[in-house]
Amino acid sequence: MFETLTDKLGAVFSKITSRGVLSEADIDSAMREIRIALLEADVSLSVVKDFIAHVKAEALGEKVVRSVKPGQMVVKIVHDELVKLLGDKQTELNFNAPAPVVFLMVGLQGSGKTTTTAKIANKLKKNKKVLLCSLDVYRPAAQEQLKQLGDGIGVDSLEIVKGQQPLEITKRALEKAKLGGYDVLILDTAGRLQIDDVLMNEVSDVKKLSNPVETLLVCDALIGQEACNVAKAFDEKLGLTGLVLTRVDGSSRAGAALSMKMVTGVPIKYLGTGEKTDELEQFHADRIAGRILGQGDVVSLVEKAMENIDREQAEKEALQMMKGKFDLNDLLSQMRQMKKLGSMGSVLSMLPGIAKYKAQLEQINGDEILKKQEAIILSMTKLERANPDVIKASRKKRIAAGSGVEVSEVNKLLKSYEQMASMVKQMGKFGGLKGFAQMMRRGQAGFPLSPMNNKRF
Repeated sequence: MFETLTDKLGAVFSKITSRGVLSEADIDSAMREIRIALLEADVSLSVVKDFIAHVKAEALGEKVVRSVKPGQMVVKIVHDELVKLLGDKQTELNFNAPAPVVFLMVGLQGSGKTTTTAKIANKLKKNKKVLLCSLDVYRPAAQEQLKQLGDGIGVDSLEIVKGQQPLEITKRALEKAKLGGYDVLILDTAGRLQIDDVLMNEVSDVKKLSNPVETLLVCDALIGQEACNVAKAFDEKLGLTGLVLTRVDGSSRAGAALSMKMVTGVPIKYLGTGEKTDELEQFHADRIAGRILGQGDVVSLVEKAMENIDREQAEKEALQMMKGKFDLNDLLSQMRQMKKLGSMGSVLSMLPGIAKYKAQLEQINGDEILKKQEAIILSMTKLERANPDVIKASRKKRIAAGSGVEVSEVNKLLKSYEQMASMVKQMGKFGGLKGFAQMMRRGQAGFPLSPMNNKRF
């Protein structure tokens, strides 16, 4: 979502950070280019004007002019202003009410409300007893869709009674949530247009009846500057408490994220990063600002790893590696753990300074390579995975045929594996990671080859 804006801001900053001294003309030129980059990213004009005015006032200050690295100071100022623009507080959901706490999901038709409802339930189910309820009696099979999503994540849904209207369904949901001892009730309303007074009045009546602690607007990031008008209309009618941006993994130009908070004063709480029910990311302004400026987001990457990687399996593999043991089963397991983190592009985008290598990384096509290498290993016998040394010419031909690749691809994988296995043996020989690190500092070992492209890291 932020790629285009990141590229353009990166080009601006590369000019000013390479200079030892910045004049007022240099800063004016940089502000002009930043303004153009933001407008092209679909940020609303009023937001851009305020943002540039604040940044310029700070950038022309004595602190920047007399700084040893004035360009870096300007980057920091832009970062800090982005954090303020996006909302400088961590945005947790509000549970400060007697159970069952009610969340009301609203938004335009096709914005991804139903899927987002299930995603939020999936996040909450670890610590809360959640009940899902669909009030969408207009879209065919909308209620069945939410029930199926709920069944898929192990969360209860309100029984569907044909012919009931939204207010009747809301009353029934509130009763069941109270009697069933549920902590949270999430009401998924029908999609509507902000100019549809009948449906807007209907959801307003539902809000009065259910008294939700959170009224969350689900908005598609792809709608660009129109997002501000949508958010403003819903906020004026319903009094929003939070925003959820969906399809941020698409080709949107980031304007929605940068504008909606400023226009409504309502915090962004979540970002939908994909179609699956586990692809929902909590919004942190400082981390998003870091991504926009190409500084990465290592904290979110670590949190993602902690949520998705099997800790027990990882510890077991680490112990084996400490003893110098590593076979193709271990390599396969690590590939699968890596895939749980998402696409290679989304993982790499969270690493600092990686944006400048985007073109080279796209050529590598890491996701396809991982799939291919997994297929190669799965075409091997148990003996071959545990003892790769037995894989000779005839076996390589059979493995290549079984995985649909050339023998050269099998050779590449085995070569990469040999390099990694050699490193693991050295780790065991030198007493684990600490000893291996000392050995590396003394220059007693070379870096391993990457299983991605057979090049040194």
